Amino acid sequence: MKTKLINIAVTCFIGIALVGCIQEIPSEKPVAPADTAEPEEPAQPNPRIIASLQLTEQGRRLLESGEPDSAIRVLEQAISLHPTNGQNYYYLAEAWLMKDVTSEAKKFNRLADMHLKTDKAWMERVADQANRIAEFEK
Repeated sequence: MKTKLINIAVTCFIGIALVGCIQEIPSEKPVAPADTAEPEEPAQPNPRIIASLQLTEQGRRLLESGEPDSAIRVLEQAISLHPTNGQNYYYLAEAWLMKDVTSEAKKFNRLADMHLKTDKAWMERVADQANRIAEFEK
């Protein structure tokens, strides 16, 4: 009797373990004919990116107000949320220029250059900033 109970318990345990391993195969959605296809809904914006852009704007305003230390803190938060937004690096370079710390300004200018390569208007600003950094170093 004891052996029978152990066998049943082991069988149940193996069954439960196997059930946990089964993956449901998603069924394919039927594709509507091209002429009746519904338009795709636009992708929802990523909340982290939205928050980062708000912080970028806040940092820019702080720079305009002459508050580079506060701007640096805010822009670093923006980068942590959206590290590929080159504008954050550009504004960080501006903040460090305001503080006369050209080594940091140069570092962030290079990062802005890397991330803003595809935007001609921003690349002009980045190049101008690089020239100003070079002038400070003289």
